[in-house]
Amino acid sequence: MNLYEAMATQRAIRRLKPDPIPHDVLSRIFQAASWAPTGGNVQPFRMVAVTDRDKLKSLGELYTKQWAVYTEGMRAEGDALAPARKKMMLAGDYLCEHLHQVPVMVVFCFNAEHMAITDAGLDRPSVVGGGSVYTAVQNLMLAARAEGVGCVLTTLLCFEESAVKSLLEIPDPWGTCAHIPMGYPVLGGYGPTSRRPLSKMLYENTWMASSSFEGGA
Repeated sequence: MNLYEAMATQRAIRRLKPDPIPHDVLSRIFQAASWAPTGGNVQPFRMVAVTDRDKLKSLGELYTKQWAVYTEGMRAEGDALAPARKKMMLAGDYLCEHLHQVPVMVVFCFNAEHMAITDAGLDRPSVVGGGSVYTAVQNLMLAARAEGVGCVLTTLLCFEESAVKSLLEIPDPWGTCAHIPMGYPVLGGYGPTSRRPLSKMLYENTWMASSSFEGGA
């Protein structure tokens, strides 16, 4: 698949079939993740591919608890909830109900001791460390797109990190930063995405200055 097409059609797929994903397909997807660039080429991330039904059931229960908290405000809006947000909420509900059936859930782990976190001392939340992990997450998701495998980046299980680490026997000082259920799409799956236009996302030389780089699509 053309890389630009993959990026332009990569949607969050939360309705996943329980059908198995061929071993060779998963191997290619995981290999793509391992090719991601990281600071100093240290590769301070690891992946745990969870396929055990009991472990997936436990992860699903933990996720469902946090999903209920996350969507409490949306549910309170009732009929006033915007259609797009309602669609996302219902798809998330489906994921909660079927997470124990997905073929595989990939848990991304990181070791901060091996990262050069250059913004750690700034007076704002630190994000630089993620640059040595989320490149691999995106590689995995783009590879899944190319293979026709649905997936969605979730992070709510970070609220349950202690339980997740215990369940998957993840040692200290490793932490978790992404949990990606994967499977073939139940519905239409991938397609054109809805994003802000480039004119709202890119400036040239100074903040809010118009850019001359539009029109490349």
